[in-house]
Amino acid sequence: MARYVYPQNLTAKPNIWLWGMRDFVIFALMLLLSVVAFVTLGWIAPAAIAMCFGFLTIRLEELTLLQYIRYALCYLWAAQQYYEWR
Repeated sequence: MARYVYPQNLTAKPNIWLWGMRDFVIFALMLLLSVVAFVTLGWIAPAAIAMCFGFLTIRLEELTLLQYIRYALCYLWAAQQYYEWR
């Protein structure tokens, strides 16, 4: 009998290209709304926001740039730093 080995034993989160499924759906909706805003009103700002969101949510090795920035800010400003001088 053939034995098939699946990645992460089928517990991995679904991904589409470089994004997680949730981020990809949000990105696609933002792009759709930005195209509608550009065609009807001539606004380019929603497309720029959508592109920034798309760049910040690219997932490489289970961490996005947005999560990395969030962790860094929490470490620098929210977490108490303790230094002991001797």
